[in-house]
Amino acid sequence: MRWALNRLALAITSMVALAFLVPLAVAVQQIAHDRAVSDARQQATSLVTVLGVDADPTLLTNAVASTTAGGAGRMAVHLPEVAAIGFSHLSDAQISIVAQDRKSVLAPAPDGVAYLQPTVLTDGRTVVVEVYVPDSEMRRGVWTAWFVLGGLAIALVAGSTLLADRLGSRLVRSTRELAGSARRLGGGELGTRVKPDGPRELREAATAFNAMADDLRSLMDKERELAADLSHRLRTPLTALRLDAEAMPPGPIGERMRQACDLLDEELEAIIKGARLGVEARGREQTDLVEVLADRLAFWSVLAEDQERPWEVVGGEEPVMVTIPRSELIGVVDAILGNVFSHTPDGTAFRVSVSAAGLLVDDAGPGIANPSRSVQRGVSGAGSTGLGLDIVRRAAEEVGGQLVVSRSPLGGARVGIFLQVPDRGRRLVS
Repeated sequence: MRWALNRLALAITSMVALAFLVPLAVAVQQIAHDRAVSDARQQATSLVTVLGVDADPTLLTNAVASTTAGGAGRMAVHLPEVAAIGFSHLSDAQISIVAQDRKSVLAPAPDGVAYLQPTVLTDGRTVVVEVYVPDSEMRRGVWTAWFVLGGLAIALVAGSTLLADRLGSRLVRSTRELAGSARRLGGGELGTRVKPDGPRELREAATAFNAMADDLRSLMDKERELAADLSHRLRTPLTALRLDAEAMPPGPIGERMRQACDLLDEELEAIIKGARLGVEARGREQTDLVEVLADRLAFWSVLAEDQERPWEVVGGEEPVMVTIPRSELIGVVDAILGNVFSHTPDGTAFRVSVSAAGLLVDDAGPGIANPSRSVQRGVSGAGSTGLGLDIVRRAAEEVGGQLVVSRSPLGGARVGIFLQVPDRGRRLVS
């Protein structure tokens, strides 16, 4: 945009400068021409005055020599039947025509023009005074004036272009700041604001952007509060389930029901706390993936043992911190692990691999027939809600990673997340 503004200013000022420069250049040339001819006319008139007093050839010779043109060899006096006094640049025929017409004329001459002024003496004879004006005299000072005009035009064009560049830089800077703030806001930095600067329209756009950012933050906080309120409303049926579990006779089933109620209560508490965090605090929250995975495997291992599923964990010796709230990370891990239990038969083995590169779950089931369709939100080929893998995908994109849905080395499906987009051919585990 800045370069476009500079080019526009350069084009406009150049056209304006040319519109004035060309007529001025022609006028300067015409003024120099008129000045030289006028000077020649004055010198011819002064000599005509001398002729009115005395037409003696000797006197005329001295008079011609005393003038500027005569001293430079550019003046002559043509008397009838007498050789020209001074230096003539015209032919006798041209002089005769002017003497007959008795009118002042500007006649063409070699490398210039000649001003001819006839006059009649007291004895009736016609005398013609010739003043020669060379081309150099008619162009004297023209080049200097043209150079001055050209320099002035260049200075005006350069100054206007520089001024447009300064104004354009301010406009471009304000526009870039607004665009950068919009990108940061879209990237999740809801505290981003723009300082109104630049032209009135951009200041209004910046003010509108700040108002939009405030409204967006308020709306997201309200959504979080609504999610927290909805989660809190689940405590009532959970309390009823807990009472029923407590009323069950002692045994493994009753114990498992009570453990499930405790875990569900913890999950609701985590969801409520996470939902009520401010948007900015949520963006800064970090969670240990290994710790969350260990907690969730404690829950899923009971079901795996009940369904006689062999399983193993690869990695997990070091903490893996990710910038995802704990409640959301729990949802991601449950979606990946729950995929195995929901879509594979009892007794199907699975393997969990966790490292700084990400989390993968491989199973030995039938696999996923259409991986691209399985990640479409609300679409499922196995009778589920179709939201699980979409939750995983969005969480992976929040940390700059990606969802993995492919064929597992165990023969079934591989589902997981890479925390960073891997290079071509890179693998998390063998």
